[in-house]
Amino acid sequence: MKGYVFHGPGQSAWEDVPDPGIKEAADAIVRVDAVTICGTDLHILKGDVPEVRPGTVLGHEAVGEIVDIGGDVRTVRPGDRVLVSCVTACGRCRYCRESMYGQCRGGGGWILGHLIDGTQAEYVRVPYADLSVHPLPSALDSKDAVLLADIFPTAYEVGVLNGHVRPGDTVAVVGAGPIGLAAIATAKLFAPERIVAVDLAAARLDAARQLGVDAVADAREAPEQLIADLTDGLGADVVVEAVGVPETFEMCTRMVRPGGHVANVGVHGKPATLHLEDLWIKNVTITTGLVDTYSTPTLLRMATAGRLPTGQLVTHTFPLTRMEEAYDVFAGASDTGAIKVVLGGEQHEVVPARVA
Repeated sequence: MKGYVFHGPGQSAWEDVPDPGIKEAADAIVRVDAVTICGTDLHILKGDVPEVRPGTVLGHEAVGEIVDIGGDVRTVRPGDRVLVSCVTACGRCRYCRESMYGQCRGGGGWILGHLIDGTQAEYVRVPYADLSVHPLPSALDSKDAVLLADIFPTAYEVGVLNGHVRPGDTVAVVGAGPIGLAAIATAKLFAPERIVAVDLAAARLDAARQLGVDAVADAREAPEQLIADLTDGLGADVVVEAVGVPETFEMCTRMVRPGGHVANVGVHGKPATLHLEDLWIKNVTITTGLVDTYSTPTLLRMATAGRLPTGQLVTHTFPLTRMEEAYDVFAGASDTGAIKVVLGGEQHEVVPARVA
């Protein structure tokens, strides 16, 4: 089969790789119908995730069809259309018993496209299939469903729920890429008073406007002052960091009000300064996290009911065979206007990018 293989920082290719097979009784083999590219994949290609060995097939999000299962698999069978979760769960370790599947100690957690071959291929082996794939209703389009493998549960759990968004809050989302936009969409479920999006790219701020934010700010133009003006000098109740660079994390800690929450979602490749000389007195809560995907069944129901704007985040679609082109478009988002790219699925055309 073909797969997108990491060969070291800055080196990758869509090339022939061995077909996956059943290795353990809890495995399933999925024929991939739709995948997407994550910002974490770009971090891997930059060398920010040294645990990924050269020769690994990348990708941790997919929709596809079960073609084979091990003898212990009970919840799915060949022919079932499923969502492959970005997080694998053994279901037996202490963390899985606490629904902290991202911290699984039994051979799960974030392993696809990280510690084992991932989903950016024609077929993928999924360990612990009973807890790591989700049957999909026929009414849910593949390009919508694949966004529920990672970015929506990540934004919802690590951003909105960890940030304790409540009715009447002022919520600032720093970074209006895919995760930030998903955080905006799911924060709206809690009826905050206002949501402010911060980014450098005009196209992404425009996408945030289309999702219904109340204000936008260019990250280069003192967004902290905008937040102060909107809140009578208090600061935001919740600030979601959805970029993953030191400057944006430090900006978030300047935006938050005393007693507020900073929910870090971004993947950081460098140290950031924690200004405790300013924060120690403010009763600020800072959370971090890898998604656990415990919310995926809920989000699937909401998407099926049309309550999540997943399709609005997809700007480009490609066939699987154009994986390298899709990576170039996604990595060059500042020029292409890409927010989320989907490969495979029902549509194979390229959707024109939104231009500021």
